Order: sequence, then structure tokens, then C-alpha cells
Amino acid sequence: MKSTAILLLHCPDEHGIISEVTKFITDNKGNIVYLDQYVDREDGMFFMRLEWELEDFIIPREKIREYIDTLYSQRYSMTFNLYFNDERPRMAIFVSKMSHCLYDLLARYKAGEWNVDIPCIVSNHEDLRYVAEQFGIPYYVWSINKDHSNKDEVEKAEMELLQKEKVTFIVLARYMQIITDNMINAYPHHIINIHHSFLPAFIGAKPYHQAWERGVKIIGATSHYVTADLDAGPIIEQDVTRITHKDTPESLVLKGKDLEKIVLSRAVTKHIERKILTYNNKTIIFS
Repeated sequence: MKSTAILLLHCPDEHGIISEVTKFITDNKGNIVYLDQYVDREDGMFFMRLEWELEDFIIPREKIREYIDTLYSQRYSMTFNLYFNDERPRMAIFVSKMSHCLYDLLARYKAGEWNVDIPCIVSNHEDLRYVAEQFGIPYYVWSINKDHSNKDEVEKAEMELLQKEKVTFIVLARYMQIITDNMINAYPHHIINIHHSFLPAFIGAKPYHQAWERGVKIIGATSHYVTADLDAGPIIEQDVTRITHKDTPESLVLKGKDLEKIVLSRAVTKHIERKILTYNNKTIIFS
């Protein structure tokens, strides 16, 4: 696979942005292999994802960010992120006691579906250590007191581990603890959660039981980035499945678990591929 640079950007919409940026790449002998753009006409904002090969690109990769910042960032009031496809993201997985999402993530990882490294799995319980051992991934446990009196101490230790392992993003695979602002601020829009409900409906405990009691005809799952507002971060992926009056709370839980695995894996895939751009608590998902 050839080395490529990936540029994600957004700025106020203005005539000529695409031609200016693509001309910069082609003039410097870069071969564009992906281009997708979107204009939000309500807010007047322009969004773009651009990827080009670096094999014959004249500008050294360590200078590309500087060039883009100097030539376009200030000129267009542009916010951008630059990535390289040969720099693999490093994903930490946080879990509690439920194994279905963890198994799905690790199976996809071992099958080679994702260009990602998983240096560690973090938990507040010992229950899923056997899963980590099956896949040969280090498993770390920090128990949290019921009164949360050691929460700060635990999170400090977790942050030290994440920094040591050079983790670039975190996946909460049914991790049943609140992430504090310290960690959220350290990984802005880089902590992915799976919520066992179609947000914003049935927020809280036992959503499938709430759905059964209401006699709903669909249930869903939502994957989103974690922010300081609980379960209110930018939504990455959602899906639903139909149910009937014949379903029980138990069958809804089983159907819900399948949805959670699928929705979470789709969100993680898009993040690894650097195809998500966040703006105003929303996401732009490129194809």
C-alpha cells in the first residue's frame, strides 16, 4: 500500500477552495486518490476530505502541515487535521463485564479488517481478562470504589498507561463508568461510546425494558463521541431493528446486543479510516 496523506478540513464556504487546495497538491506532483466534499448551506460551512499519494510529492511530509497552515488556514479561516495512512491509530478498549462488543472488536482486529493497533484493554473488573488473554492483549484492572472516592487516582493511572502506550483514541465497549472531563479534554472527539438505545429515546437504565413496556416497534443503538454532556456527544452511527408484541425483554436484549456490536464497529471503522469530521456537536461522515 502506497503512503498517502489525508486532509480533513472545514471553513466558511467560499468560491475556489477545492481548486486552490487540489492545485496545491497536483502542482507539487501529488496524485489525488480520494476527494469528498459537502456544503452545509444552513451554516454556510464547507467540509472536505482529501487523500493523495506521497510517492512523488515534492514537499516533505514533515512540512506539509506548515504549508497548508501558511497558505490556506489563515486565508480561509480553515480548521484542518492532517494524517498519514502509514501511521496506524492506537486504540485502547475500556470494558466492564459485558463481553459482546469486546469480542466483536477483537475479532475484527484479528481478522485484519482494521489498520489499527490495540496495545491495551482497561477495565474496572477482572471478569473479561480471559477474553484479553485469548487475543494476547494486555489487560489492566483498576477497581473503582462504590462511593467513587478513588476515581481521580484510578483515572490518573489510566491516563499514565494511555500516554505510555501512545494511545490515539479510546473505545468504550460497554464500559459502565462515567469518563471525567480530564480524560475527555485529553482526547477530544477521540473517545467513542456505544449507547444501548436509540438516542435520545429511553435514556437511562434498562432501555430495552422501557421499550417493551411502551410497546415500541423498533429498538436501536447509538455510537457517539464522548463529551462532558452525558450521552449528548456528536453521533457517529445509529441503527434499528424491528420488533413485535411477541418479543420479551430478554429477546430485546439479545437483539439489542447484535445492534450494539454492528453500530460500534461501524463507528470505529469510520474513525480508523479518518472519515469523520466533527462540527457544532455534529459529525460529517465521508463515504
